[in-house]
Amino acid sequence: MGSVVDRNGTLQFDFRYDGIRIRESSKLSVNKPNRRACGLKLQKMEAEIALGCFEPLRHFPESQKLRDTFGPLNGVSAKMSKLPRFSDFAEIWFGEKRVEWRRSYTDTVRINLDKYLIPEFGKRRLTAIVKANLLEFRASLAQLPGMGKASTMSASRVNHIMTPLRMILTEASDRYEFNNPWRNIKPLKEPRTKVQPFSLDEVKKLLRNVRPDYRAYYMVRFFTGLRSSEIDGLKWQYVDFERKQILVREAFVKGYMVPTKTDGSQRDVDMNSLVVEALRQQAKVSRHRSEFVFCSGYGKPLLNKNTTQRIWYPLLKSLGLAPRRPYQTRHTAATLWLASGESPEWIARQMGHTTTEMLFRVYSRYVPNLTRQDGSAFEQLLATRFALPPYDVSSRL
Repeated sequence: MGSVVDRNGTLQFDFRYDGIRIRESSKLSVNKPNRRACGLKLQKMEAEIALGCFEPLRHFPESQKLRDTFGPLNGVSAKMSKLPRFSDFAEIWFGEKRVEWRRSYTDTVRINLDKYLIPEFGKRRLTAIVKANLLEFRASLAQLPGMGKASTMSASRVNHIMTPLRMILTEASDRYEFNNPWRNIKPLKEPRTKVQPFSLDEVKKLLRNVRPDYRAYYMVRFFTGLRSSEIDGLKWQYVDFERKQILVREAFVKGYMVPTKTDGSQRDVDMNSLVVEALRQQAKVSRHRSEFVFCSGYGKPLLNKNTTQRIWYPLLKSLGLAPRRPYQTRHTAATLWLASGESPEWIARQMGHTTTEMLFRVYSRYVPNLTRQDGSAFEQLLATRFALPPYDVSSRL
């Protein structure tokens, strides 16, 4: 049961709706006629609540607090005002979608929900979230501290946080038939992948100087293009010496063995003679004590962070090489394959790419300097067919 109270000389409504306490000013001074008018209005609102047709913003259209809680009026019906809050629907959505995801992605979405999305939008009705709220939230994320030496959060990280928000609002708008506030919001533009491959001479230097017990590990990384999670989770059952192939089927991510990053990442990687020999030597070390090709003294998979800090970066520093993420071994494999003239389709399959598009977009700029496939071949063709030196061609056409 609500009431009309005196608050600093002004009459205020105090009642509950949908479990929320609403206290809104009537903007009327305290006197007998105004109190009677407010009492009648309160009765009307309580009757609408009982009938299920109460719309808070119709009675208090200037209330920003109600607008944030229940959504803008703009034709929102009583049905719309009954929609769940963001936090409630987000949990429904998460429960329905998690069966489609790999464990690592499920964990990532859960973190983004708990750390960013629910604290920001959790108490709001779905129809209370408008485009301006989304843009403001995204701008605030972009100002948060980034990882490592980055002063602010990267565009890629912001986009990854915004992705489940987009998915939730899109599903809710389809399910409850309201206008999706996400319309025409494009993701932030991300910088191109930073590729810093090693030269073949640098690879030879690294392999000669790395700790002997890690030489096979980095030999496989440099000459197969496996991702860190793929090589750390590589099991002996997936090494086929007869066919000279590594079968990429699982990955070691955040302490768990999970399916590969994407369905396209499941692939059969051809081993060259150096990789075959390196794995034969590694088999003498670890095959009898672990199902994993590269493992700790306890037979467990190597932890990428530990290997990177204890082995990789000290090795680069000792050789005077610029610090680069271990992922650059994958980029190195791609550029060396391209430079040697291997088929782009074959390289794409080795990398786990479904098409050659990414291959050319990311790596093609490194090829001309290595293969001289930079227009000079066409220049030679013209000179041969016209039988003229290049500087004299225009005068003889």
